[in-house]
Amino acid sequence: MSIPPCYCAYCGRPFKSVSELTRAGLCARHPDGPVRGGHKLYEGSEKSVYLCKYCGAEARTIDRLTASFCVHHPKGHNRGRHAPAL
Repeated sequence: MSIPPCYCAYCGRPFKSVSELTRAGLCARHPDGPVRGGHKLYEGSEKSVYLCKYCGAEARTIDRLTASFCVHHPKGHNRGRHAPAL
């Protein structure tokens, strides 16, 4: 039985374990800016479609969801990326 991957909530990058995710270094899609912070564990389950918790936008992967900016982001119109809902 294989262990499901752990995903970064900011960029969607898969990791083999939580410890690998926390040791991976800086995240290119961190909310404070590119490479200004580490990866964050996505604590939801794997889904066939991921929804943005701010606007309801849909994508098949966390990577695709977080690749674009959200018009309803709390920081303002297009001032932050989509964030996956749990």
